[in-house]
Amino acid sequence: QVQLVESGGGLAQAGGSLTLSCAASGRTITDYIIMAWFRQAPLKEREFVAAVSKTGSMKYYADSAKGRFAISRDNVANAVYLQMNSLKPEDTAVYFCGAAYSNDYVDSGNYDSWGQGTQVTVSS
Repeated sequence: QVQLVESGGGLAQAGGSLTLSCAASGRTITDYIIMAWFRQAPLKEREFVAAVSKTGSMKYYADSAKGRFAISRDNVANAVYLQMNSLKPEDTAVYFCGAAYSNDYVDSGNYDSWGQGTQVTVSS
């Protein structure tokens, strides 16, 4: 299994931006078909946010993220990123990085490894 460590979370004002990073170790992220970001708000299920294919050529977004968030990856650095713009209070959650061997990127049950998460709090 790859070890994933998220960073970059924090407090932002509505309309602001944050960039999350996911550093991988132990294995290369190119071993996995999909790298993705999920989030989990208190008392809610973990939900899909964005995913990127092995080469970075395909990117997928939840409707809530389209037009505001951008996922990217650096296979040399063995890392994945999530640029979040135009943040809203409803984006407040713990954000998790995940690695999957499956193309079914929406289902969190398909992910082989998760990081510990990074808290994002957006104030109105």
